Amino acid sequence: MQHDKDSKTTFYTCSCFSTDNIFLEEFKLHVRFLSEHQFRSDYQAVLRNLGCSTDAEFNDILKKIEKEVERRRSLGVKSAERAAAIKEIYKPLHDHVYHLHESYMAPEFKQMVDYCRSDEASKEGLLSLMQTEAATRVFRFPVFKKIFCDELIEEMEHFEQSRSPKGRPNTMNNYGILLNELGFDEGFIIPLREQYLQPLTSLLYHDCGGCYLDSHKAFMVKYDMHEDLDLSYHYDNAEVTLNVSLGKEFTEGNLYFGDMRQVPLSETACTEVEHKVTEGILHRGQHMHGALPISSGQRWNLIVWMRASQERNKLCPMCNKRPTLVEGEGFADGFTSDLGMSLLQNV
Repeated sequence: MQHDKDSKTTFYTCSCFSTDNIFLEEFKLHVRFLSEHQFRSDYQAVLRNLGCSTDAEFNDILKKIEKEVERRRSLGVKSAERAAAIKEIYKPLHDHVYHLHESYMAPEFKQMVDYCRSDEASKEGLLSLMQTEAATRVFRFPVFKKIFCDELIEEMEHFEQSRSPKGRPNTMNNYGILLNELGFDEGFIIPLREQYLQPLTSLLYHDCGGCYLDSHKAFMVKYDMHEDLDLSYHYDNAEVTLNVSLGKEFTEGNLYFGDMRQVPLSETACTEVEHKVTEGILHRGQHMHGALPISSGQRWNLIVWMRASQERNKLCPMCNKRPTLVEGEGFADGFTSDLGMSLLQNV
């Protein structure tokens, strides 16, 4: 469990994490798994229509899902074990990238943050400084200088090539790096969230937790012609998301945004958003989106899922129920406890 260094807050996950929103890549389908009987009843006909035509194929899917459920249940412990091993054996290439400095930041980003910290700050004034509102409440602006983006990618590649243990970011991204395991939280991601991003989100997303973001999950994702090419339509386990394009050289691969997750796909029109190197896309976590395939090269993105316990404690965004809390490691899934919430010791 993560204890906030100032308030000693303990963070939890929701019990649904082990069973809900399991992504079946070959069918582009998110599923829920409580038991084999429930899964067969809910999804066998659906999967048959999507091309899963034999019992053997269905049983293979069951085995994959059961393996994923077990992975999720042990995720916190395994992540802590990896972080300890990395700390012991990994030698960074660029020590300085683990500590956030304003010298890394694009002048436009610093100007926006300085304005948001001022007494006269307003949403209208901030919007006048931004490059563009790329889609409804989706904002695009430079975040880092190119030289820093290059050095951060070099550090990620150096880590990839090391003998250190590695975990995947989530079920949708097969290639990437969990930044808390590598030691980025304390010196980089926490100050980025608290000192630079929250002044912006307080003005832009005050209605969905932007004023009181108190935890996060940060990771790198990589797209390559021989690995992941794209990312299917989805929403994030976050109140607000920052997605920064770091490089390298690639073609195509723009993002696209639909509507909020509550709106049926049949009633949704998608907007394509160009994502240039050094630029960040800031959006609500529950805003449905995806990434189109790259057609050449390799692309790295920094993703920061920012969470507000004051919002998610009311309703878990992944199961749409009042959360049942389970002990976790680190910031877990950003839930905190109160007297009205149930707490499970184990799932």
